[in-house]
Amino acid sequence: MKDKRILYVSSEVVPYLPETEISSMSFEAPRLVNQQGGQIRIFMPRYGNINERRHQLHEVIRLSGINLVINDLDMPLIIKVASIPKERIQVYFIDNDEYFKRKATLTDENGVLFADNDERAIFFAKGVIETVKKLNWSPDVIHVHGWLAALLPIYLKEYYKDEPLFNESKIVTSVYNQSFNNTLSLDMLNKVKFDNLNEDSIKVLEEPSYVNLMKIAIDYSDALIVGSEEIPKDLTTYMKDSNKPVLEYKNRDDFGEAYTKFFNNEVLS
Repeated sequence: MKDKRILYVSSEVVPYLPETEISSMSFEAPRLVNQQGGQIRIFMPRYGNINERRHQLHEVIRLSGINLVINDLDMPLIIKVASIPKERIQVYFIDNDEYFKRKATLTDENGVLFADNDERAIFFAKGVIETVKKLNWSPDVIHVHGWLAALLPIYLKEYYKDEPLFNESKIVTSVYNQSFNNTLSLDMLNKVKFDNLNEDSIKVLEEPSYVNLMKIAIDYSDALIVGSEEIPKDLTTYMKDSNKPVLEYKNRDDFGEAYTKFFNNEVLS
């Protein structure tokens, strides 16, 4: 993986949020590549429950300041950055007062999904891509973790298809068992339609469930990783039927070697 550029896009990363399968792997995989001499960038949302002072986040003025159009509304993009102690790994945070200021991640204190999670997912996908464009940093691989990041593959390959910076980039999506009940906003399809994405591809968002959101990510990825020991059966079948390279679930002890081989032999070859 030496000198390869890997962009990690995740809904959560330790040490900024509590340890889960997604947040742990979104730290362990970049650390592995970093130790092998790869160049990495990590992007995640700047949720309001992340302690900016403790983690020493600061705004990057030269990257902030553009507006992203979400459902015909201009939403300001704020970029913050921090470094993971001892690892020399930079993490970029996608921020916006309307979407990420609240002191929570994806649900309220009663475990109910926020009504605007669909717009937050669109904003996150666009915000990551626009920031990487400003950095003028062309990744060899973009590795997606978590359903809030699941729209990034389709936006990259549809909305930003004429952006030369990503012409050679391969997209890998990890599919986890961290899902949600019911659906996101039933108006999500219309909000995504506003960006003129492929109508056949987004039709499943008539029911914006976890499984359907991940199906879109699978459709627009070049390779896939099973991130949990058990994932929804619909997604297991869908991944197999996609005929794309799949790295089956590996525990933490076996992951490093398998991940490296998968990237070198299946993704980057």
